[in-house]
Amino acid sequence: MFNKYYYVYIMTNKLSTVLYVGVTNDLKRRVWEHKSKFNDKSFTTKYNICKLVYYEIYESPRDAIGREKQMKGGSRKDKIDLIKKGNEGFADMSKEWYL
Repeated sequence: MFNKYYYVYIMTNKLSTVLYVGVTNDLKRRVWEHKSKFNDKSFTTKYNICKLVYYEIYESPRDAIGREKQMKGGSRKDKIDLIKKGNEGFADMSKEWYL
């Protein structure tokens, strides 16, 4: 049977001053939409969100949405600490996807 996955992710701008938390069932497509400014009136377009700096994978959409809400409700420091655990330099984890 085919497993479907759901992703909770954090993206930021070039200077890592703005954080965006989202959830999706297709991480590569969603990151591409943010990077390409697919929706010209969106928060991510307005603040030039272009780097994927963190993500988690879930098998249940309910779990992913619950985690997204938890992350959004947390402090900025909580998000930064979470990112730094696996990506100290805030490198773009999707950089190689679009070469």
